[in-house]
Amino acid sequence: MAAFLQWRRFVFFDKEPVKDPGENGKNFALPSGISACDSGRGHIVLGDMEGQISFLTRSLQLTSFQAYKLRVTHLYQLKQHSILVSVGQDEHGINPLVKVWNTDKRDSGSPLCTRIFPAIPGNKPTEVSCLSVHENLNFMAIGFTDGSVVLTKGDITRDRHSKTLTLHEGNCPVTGLAFRQAGKVTHLFVATLEKVQCYTLSVKEYPRLELDIHGCALRCSALTDPSQDSQFIVAGDDCVYLYQPDERGPCFAFDGHKILAHWHRGYLLLLTRDTKSPNKPDFGSRETSPTEKQILTIYDLDNKFIAYSAAFDDIIDVLAEWGSFYILTRDGNMFMLQEKDTQTKLEMLFKKNLFVMAINLAKSQHLDNDGLSEIFRQYGDHLYIKGDHDGAIQQYIRTIGKLEPSYVIRKFLDAQRIHNLTAYLQALHRQCLANADHTTLLLNCYTKLKDSSKLEEFIKSSESEVHFDVEIAIKVLRQAGYHSHAVFLAEKHLHHEWYLKIQLEDLKNYQEALRYIGRLPFEQAETNMKRYGKTLMHHVPESTTVLLKRLCTDYQPSRDSTDRDSLDRTSLNKANSEEFIPIFANNPRELRAFLEHMIEEEQSPPQGVYDTLLELRLQDWAHEKDPERKKGLQEAALLLLRRENTVFDKALVLCQMHNFKEGVLYLYEKGKLYQQIMHYHMQNEEYSKVVEACKTYGDKEVCLWEQALGYFARKEEDCKAYISEVLQHIDQNNLMPPLLVVQTLAHNSTATLSVIKDYLINKLQRESQQIEEDERKIRQYRDETAHLRSEIQELRTSAKIFQKTKCSMCNSPLELPSVHFLCGHSFHQHCFESYAESEAECPTCTPENRKVMDMLRAQDQKRDLHDHFNRQLRSSNDGFSVVADYFGRGVFNKLTLITDPPGGKAGPGSLEADLQRDLLIHTKRNV
Repeated sequence: MAAFLQWRRFVFFDKEPVKDPGENGKNFALPSGISACDSGRGHIVLGDMEGQISFLTRSLQLTSFQAYKLRVTHLYQLKQHSILVSVGQDEHGINPLVKVWNTDKRDSGSPLCTRIFPAIPGNKPTEVSCLSVHENLNFMAIGFTDGSVVLTKGDITRDRHSKTLTLHEGNCPVTGLAFRQAGKVTHLFVATLEKVQCYTLSVKEYPRLELDIHGCALRCSALTDPSQDSQFIVAGDDCVYLYQPDERGPCFAFDGHKILAHWHRGYLLLLTRDTKSPNKPDFGSRETSPTEKQILTIYDLDNKFIAYSAAFDDIIDVLAEWGSFYILTRDGNMFMLQEKDTQTKLEMLFKKNLFVMAINLAKSQHLDNDGLSEIFRQYGDHLYIKGDHDGAIQQYIRTIGKLEPSYVIRKFLDAQRIHNLTAYLQALHRQCLANADHTTLLLNCYTKLKDSSKLEEFIKSSESEVHFDVEIAIKVLRQAGYHSHAVFLAEKHLHHEWYLKIQLEDLKNYQEALRYIGRLPFEQAETNMKRYGKTLMHHVPESTTVLLKRLCTDYQPSRDSTDRDSLDRTSLNKANSEEFIPIFANNPRELRAFLEHMIEEEQSPPQGVYDTLLELRLQDWAHEKDPERKKGLQEAALLLLRRENTVFDKALVLCQMHNFKEGVLYLYEKGKLYQQIMHYHMQNEEYSKVVEACKTYGDKEVCLWEQALGYFARKEEDCKAYISEVLQHIDQNNLMPPLLVVQTLAHNSTATLSVIKDYLINKLQRESQQIEEDERKIRQYRDETAHLRSEIQELRTSAKIFQKTKCSMCNSPLELPSVHFLCGHSFHQHCFESYAESEAECPTCTPENRKVMDMLRAQDQKRDLHDHFNRQLRSSNDGFSVVADYFGRGVFNKLTLITDPPGGKAGPGSLEADLQRDLLIHTKRNV
């Protein structure tokens, strides 16, 4: 049986007779005597036996012009150019003439004829059998009944730019010609009644290759579209063959006598004689008997079905234009085959459940993805209803990306179909369209099926093949008890938190978790140690402490020896060791080791590290019973206190809490809290230490002796020796008035007069000596004052004789003119003028006099500084001396200096005022 009989038949074309728009619905009548026809460039071209060429437009407007005097035999309309090539006769006999027309240009209302030349293969005239023109207008081939093929190369529209040669010679008529262009290579297929040959025109010698020894009848060859690789179709009576330039391709067993073959838009059109018709025309005859029936069949070779098949009466030709097929019959009628739209064709296939064919058709029609997805869905639904779940899931997989996954998942939630659901979910993940729920469902399917191999294959895919949410996968595997798989996934995809959580909480593999943290980068290692440090410290304290030491000094991730050499050591990674102290809450031994390591390694460790280590050492010191070890711990604690980063308040509180005497005293001394040192000894009733503290720090803070005396005075015990020692120091440095000493000791009932007897005797003796010394000075000052007054009186009442013989300035003998002063100094006039600052003052006495005047002015200014006097009086240990000093400065006396009145005349009291001033100046000078 012929192959095409096994192909399904459809009616994908609607047949309609072409109506004449101006004849009220009558059928359109073709011109009579049509001998040749073609289509292209928006019109159908007709040639008749009268030599006319007609153009039929889409609106069925017919225009004609006289092309030949006798008849038109062949027409070829180029598809990409407005060039029409015709063959006809202007004279009787065998005189074929080729004319090239430019339909865009006009000559007296007709298309412009650009070239005319005779179609003669040699010296012997012969009939033209077929014609073909290359779309680039560089080649034209004419086949003849004598087996010759004439090739015109160059611009076929002009005689001057082309040349003609005989390409092929033979005895069998040429029945078909077709040009094939592939890149820069041009081929010419030549079909005869007996052979199929191919010429390569892009090679100079035009090599020929014989493709087959079977030929075809006239008009039974065609060239497919470039989408079908531009294959040459030869329709024989038994088969239809497809040819490449170098070999024969596939063949189709379409039997029947072929009359016509065309190719258009993926369809093969074959016109065959009805098998019931007995007659067979000769080669050159186009005439058929009036009763002959012809069958037009349209094949879809890709999808292997018949798109249309119908019987017609005596078809002239089938032309493709304006998106439809037009069938021209000899009775003057024209029929249009309009292709149904793709959706209609698909619905016809759906009704017959031909989904595979529908899919192939949709792909060949370049249907969009949405349309294809809908076909796959319907096909999947059909298979699902039939019970073919495996086939259905394959179709549903092809809908991924367009169809909502829940539509498919709901159909396969049954436990018996879980393997189908698994296949769909796997495909969903491969296309990176799965969400967290899909990942969860797929992993649950693996666990339900106990398919460890598939599970491992899924989670161990390479980084570029991961199509799922890793975190969701880890959660599901953990819940299902696949801890090793979850750990692998977490480690591979660097989900450190999940890895550690599974290792610590599920697998209890603390050492491995610690090793993993040690391999992480610094920031992540620090974060995870803060999160899991307490757990790790509880189970593996020593290893955890080692890792924390690394983390807080100069952390580098653990690597192999080869990797470690390539690490960049320029950056220093150090965590804050103070933040990890809470991890050691129940591990004091490890905490001590960690803190001591940090103190040794870091130049300036955090304050919390120092304080915590100090507290630990003080605790150890407080609980230690062995004297030798206790002494060593004491030295260690003191060594820590002597560091520069000691915070006084915190350290003092810690030392006081643990009653660490040496530390407390050291901190008091370091903070210059000398009174606190003495009070500490007082509280502990360490009398000798109190006196020793006064001796050590009394020079820096003199009030310590007074406090010590008061402390011993309040004691009811016998402290005479300590009181005597304190009184001796007070007496030597005159730190307290005697009256205050007596009042202080009066509070001690055990202290008798004998305790202060020596102190009082010594004090009274020194006071007596001071009084005697002061009285002597008073007498001296009185004598000096009386002497000065007598000198002043003498100067005012007696003449002053100047007996100086030398200048007080240059020490040279005096010469007139000279200047003398009452003070006894004499000067050359030129020396006086050179050195004197004022004409009224002696240059020698001026500096001393100015000092005295400055002192007087300073005393005068300080008279009103009451606040300064009060502060000095309160802060002084001996207030009497301060008051006496201010008395001596005249602060409590109102001193008025009276100067000479203008004009140099002395007033009534001027003498007494001068005497007082001179006396004061002289007194201050002697002092």
